[in-house]
Amino acid sequence: MRRDIVVVGASAGGLKALRQLVAYLPADLPAAVLVSTHLAPTVPSKVAAVLSKAGPLPAVEATEGMPIVPGRIYTAAPDRHLIVDDHDLLRLRRGPRENRVRPAVDALFRSAARWCGPRVIGVVLSGSLDDGAAGLAAIAECGGTALVQDPGDALFDGMPRAALRAVPDATVRPAAQLARTIIEEAGRPVRPTADGPAEALIWETDMVRESLSKVPQAGAPVGLGCPECAGGMNAVTSGNSVHYVCHTGHSYSPESFLAASNDGIEAALWTALSAMEEKAMVLGQLAGQAARAGDELTRRRHEASAAEVAQAAGALRRHVIGGVPADRAEGGTPVR
Repeated sequence: MRRDIVVVGASAGGLKALRQLVAYLPADLPAAVLVSTHLAPTVPSKVAAVLSKAGPLPAVEATEGMPIVPGRIYTAAPDRHLIVDDHDLLRLRRGPRENRVRPAVDALFRSAARWCGPRVIGVVLSGSLDDGAAGLAAIAECGGTALVQDPGDALFDGMPRAALRAVPDATVRPAAQLARTIIEEAGRPVRPTADGPAEALIWETDMVRESLSKVPQAGAPVGLGCPECAGGMNAVTSGNSVHYVCHTGHSYSPESFLAASNDGIEAALWTALSAMEEKAMVLGQLAGQAARAGDELTRRRHEASAAEVAQAAGALRRHVIGGVPADRAEGGTPVR
């Protein structure tokens, strides 16, 4: 058994880091490179074409059932999780979004951790929020090697910093220098770990690869509702990392959960604003009807109510426009 699987996750600013990384990987690299980036779901990806021109390794967009061959780069397809199976084949799955995205870095990393164990080199590059942190922790727990782009070298340091919180002893280098570490590690003999993958890792990888009905839910209930489907969520721990999974299969790291919650709060505020403005409009219409009927008391009552509601709606509008946090900006930012 040799170290022959490199999995790389990136998002905002990640394409630049990926080009720097693959530029220094040799054509005879004794490992395959699997890349998952946050992609727009309806736009064809150009990541494979860009990486093919960046270095000597040929890059292709992964297809269902494609065998993993050393010396090749495989990139995720839009709107599909890229995962590895137990026969060293690539699988594309339209499972529940993880960290609000599909493909998700965590989905690829966890599948590689489960099925390839110590054969894996996991790499987290530039990106916002914390996709990839839980997956990198799973790789480390299963005997793999964890590499992280130096946050100071990343255009967006959220993902690298989150990865380092999850795996504090990960190797940290600028993107271009990570290639040297990959070259040193690739092809190195490794031994299977004594312990098998954790129950939670088995459950989550089966959930993406197969269907939830075949496996029990892992983790402990935490009293949170899924931002996407409102289902109850469990907390799943891997090393220093924790993430939340609902019974439907949506998965959120803490920062991604907060970003999704911000989206939900903003949507609720806009709904409330719409209802208030509609109420003020109807009250104004009722006041007009009362005036035409000569009912002065009712007119004044409706006009006062309309003014009160309009004032509250104006305050809410100013809050929504000026006070909604911007830390959800990448959920994720597409890397085409």
